[in-house]
Amino acid sequence: MELILPTLLFYLLLGAFAGVMAGLLGVGGGLIIVPALAWIFQHQQIAETALMHLAIGTSLATIIATSISSVRAHHQRGAVLWPTVWRLTPGIVTGAWLGAAVADALSSFALQKVFAVFVLLMAAQMGFGAKPAPHRDLPKTAGMLATGGVIGAVSAIVGIGGGSLTVPFLSWCNVPIRQAVATSAACGLPIALAGALGFVVTGLNAPGLPAWSLGYVYGPALLGVALTSMLFAPLGARLAHTLPTEMLKKIFAAFLAVIGVKMLLG
Repeated sequence: MELILPTLLFYLLLGAFAGVMAGLLGVGGGLIIVPALAWIFQHQQIAETALMHLAIGTSLATIIATSISSVRAHHQRGAVLWPTVWRLTPGIVTGAWLGAAVADALSSFALQKVFAVFVLLMAAQMGFGAKPAPHRDLPKTAGMLATGGVIGAVSAIVGIGGGSLTVPFLSWCNVPIRQAVATSAACGLPIALAGALGFVVTGLNAPGLPAWSLGYVYGPALLGVALTSMLFAPLGARLAHTLPTEMLKKIFAAFLAVIGVKMLLG
């Protein structure tokens, strides 16, 4: 498959938009990257059987780069609760591998529907501002393993860094929001690493993959999206202090709802 300049520009623009939105609204880039990559891959005439797997695997791989940048910034401010990260990580890694295996067993059509339902749930949560009421402490070891497993599995299946799941969980357990966001960002790195590796392994012998793919990770899209998302995320963070983020969140929630409905029906 021949790479042409317009396609590369799409990847760069997608990364810039995802980076700004992540910094501005605190949303995971995967909610934007997965459907956009699926649309681009469709126009590149990538085989339908591999389309969603490739979009999700590539999204997880891009999150590795953006997570490293985000974790460094939060760590420098002393906001990451590293003991909590280490307690969640074993379950996250196991769950992410399991999620990649489940995704591999599903058809591209089924994955699209699963992602669509997840996007609609996230749109509703963001649009209505639903937040769990804090009323308990973090669970013991078994509970943290189980929670990490669920977060890792769901995140890998839909191609996100897990912030939309980890932050509400930590908030529910009375972790202050600043530390919850920072700790969630740190948890995004093992999710992305384990999930991307799982999609590489499960996709190694998959039919219909384009050139420059490593399993279900497409190299040109990974490079383009990761480069500009890392560059533009700080811009989004700065804009968050000057723009009406609550109103923008509701607009973005409506945007996500349209994407979810279209993917559910399409």
